[in-house]
Amino acid sequence: MKQVKRTAAVGAVALSAFSLFPGAAFAHDDGGKSAKIVGGTKAEQGEFPFMVRLSMGCGGALYTQDIVLTAAHCVDGSGPNTDITATAGVVDLEDSSAVTAKSTEVLQAPGYNGTGKDWALIKLDKKIDLPTMPIAETDAYNNGDFTIAGWGADKEGGDQQRYLLKASVPFVDDATCKNAYSNLVEKEELCAGLLDQGGVDTCQGDSGGPMFRKDDSDKWIQVGIVSWGEGCARPGKPGVYTEVSNFAEDIKKAAAELGA
Repeated sequence: MKQVKRTAAVGAVALSAFSLFPGAAFAHDDGGKSAKIVGGTKAEQGEFPFMVRLSMGCGGALYTQDIVLTAAHCVDGSGPNTDITATAGVVDLEDSSAVTAKSTEVLQAPGYNGTGKDWALIKLDKKIDLPTMPIAETDAYNNGDFTIAGWGADKEGGDQQRYLLKASVPFVDDATCKNAYSNLVEKEELCAGLLDQGGVDTCQGDSGGPMFRKDDSDKWIQVGIVSWGEGCARPGKPGVYTEVSNFAEDIKKAAAELGA
């Protein structure tokens, strides 16, 4: 399969983007009992309060209470934008207690051209009163096991999920990942996944969502953004994520421009 971004209706890494439209049908509508991100399980209500679902079919995380950090390939450039709806506060997208906000402005990574630099910020029209997640500012946390979460497909070519799914994936070093993807942009991209056996990954509908782990204070910290890959959970084809620490200063500067 062609290497693709994990967005709308294309088979990418197991947490890619599948557009969310009103009345969309969801897979595993059984209370979430059988729902699985590829190789994952249903998240508990409130477990990851910073998670955001975006109406164009991407994920994201609350960088501040009125700014969402997502992938550059999920948005169409920078500037005023009132077309995006952010849904937060629930694991079930049909939960009536969901909190929503509309976008007012988008800031796509300066110089983004489809390769590397896959981050963007979305300014919201109001604050969402939920915990935010800080981003890694050094590469100290680019190791070990990471948590991935999203409402994307639970299998390659599958349907978007109604319930938030989660899984754990291990770090894959750049040299090893380059064997899978010769076009990997080192220092800008980070790889994770079960390299030998596959089976756990992000997929369609998960683009822009966070990859995160606990810091030294046992608090969640974002180290990656779901970006691209080949297929979903394939052996030898780990997920590729934006290396957040490399862009920490740029992200902070961009957030300041949006009034953070």
